[in-house]
Amino acid sequence: MTDHASSARGFDSLAVHAGQEFDPTTGAVIPPVHFSSTYAQDGIGGLRGGYEYGRSGNPTRTALERQIAAIEGGVHGLSFASGLAAEDALLRAALQPGDEVLLGNDVYGGTYRLIARILGPWGVGLRVVDMSDLAQVEAALAERPAKIVWVETPSNPLLRVTDIAGLARLGHEAGAIVVVDNTFASPALQQPLPLGADVVVHSTTKYLGGHSDVIGGALVIADDALAEKARFLQFAAGAVSGPLDAWLTTRGIKTLAVRMQRHCENAQQIAEVLEGHNKVARVYYPGLPSHPGHELAARQMSAFGGIVTLDLGDGASARRFAESTRLFTLAESLGGVESLVNYPDEMTHASVRGTELAVPESVVRLSVGIESVDDLVADLEQALAAL
Repeated sequence: MTDHASSARGFDSLAVHAGQEFDPTTGAVIPPVHFSSTYAQDGIGGLRGGYEYGRSGNPTRTALERQIAAIEGGVHGLSFASGLAAEDALLRAALQPGDEVLLGNDVYGGTYRLIARILGPWGVGLRVVDMSDLAQVEAALAERPAKIVWVETPSNPLLRVTDIAGLARLGHEAGAIVVVDNTFASPALQQPLPLGADVVVHSTTKYLGGHSDVIGGALVIADDALAEKARFLQFAAGAVSGPLDAWLTTRGIKTLAVRMQRHCENAQQIAEVLEGHNKVARVYYPGLPSHPGHELAARQMSAFGGIVTLDLGDGASARRFAESTRLFTLAESLGGVESLVNYPDEMTHASVRGTELAVPESVVRLSVGIESVDDLVADLEQALAAL
C-alpha cells in the first residue's frame, strides 16, 4: 500500500522516507532486515502485524512495497524475486485462456518469451505492434480486442517513445488493461499511473536497485481487485523477494534521484558526441532533437534516461566495438552505477532472434553509468578507432 500520510511530499523525500520509519524499539534510523521465516502467534490466528510466514509477508518486503508504490504515485506495490516473476504474476492475474496481449514491437526479449512460449501454449494470444504509432494501436484494437496493452517507453533497446496518456485512452476505450514497463525511465523521470496507465512493471534489478548486486521485480497497480489477484499469486506461487534482496533494493531507491541525474547528464553528453561520428550510422537517444520521440519525451519525462543505443552499420563492426571497450564492461543488464555495453542480438534479445522483435545485428546498447563522463567518452572513442 502507498504511504498516504506522506503522499504529498516530493519525489526525493518519498524515495528516502516512504515505508522507512525508524525502529520503535531501538530508535534505529534504518529499519532492521527481518530474516525470520516464521512469526510467533498470540494464540491460534493471533498475528502480530499480519505476519505469519515469510512467503506470505515479511516486514522488510512490506517496507519496499510501500516505498515503490509511493514513488510511482500508486496504491498497491508488490515485490517479486525478479522482473519476469512480477510480469508472470500480473499476466496470470489478468488473463484467461483465449485472452490476447497487444505487445510493443520493441520490448525486452524475456517479456515476449514469457508470453509467447510459456503462456501461449496455455491459450493466451499475442499480437505485436509499434506502440509509438497510436494509429497502429487504434487499428489493431479495432480489428479485435486485447485484454492487455503492454508497452515499454522508452523501449528496449531502440528507445521508441510512446504517448502514455494517448495509449491509455485508446486501451481503456477498447476495455483493455494498460501496462507500462517503466524500467528504462524509472519513476524518477516518468510516472505512468498519473498519466492513465493501470499497472507499472519494473525490473528492480536495474535503476531502482542501481548497483548490479540484486535481482528483483515489482508491480504497482491502481485497481484494488487486480492488485488482490496479483497478491494472491505472489503468495500462492511464491516468487517473492527475500529480505536481503528487498533491503538492498530499498537502499538503492533512496539514491535513485541523484543517480538518475548523473546517468542522464552523462548519456546526453555521450549521445551528442557520438551523433555524426563518421563510424556511427545512427544514435538512438530521446534527448537528441533528431530523435523522432524527442518532443514527446520532453513533455512526458523530466529527463531522457541513461541508455544510449548505437547503430554501427553492420554486425561485424558492432561486435568488434562491444568487445573493444575498456571502461564500459561487456555484460548483460543495465541501470547500475557502472557503465555496461551490450550486444542485444546475442545477449539480452537472443530469445527473439528470427521474430518480429529481432534487434538489428548492427546495434549496440550502452548503459551509461555515473563515472566521469570524459573517461567514458574517451573509452568509446578508442573503441570506435579500432573499427
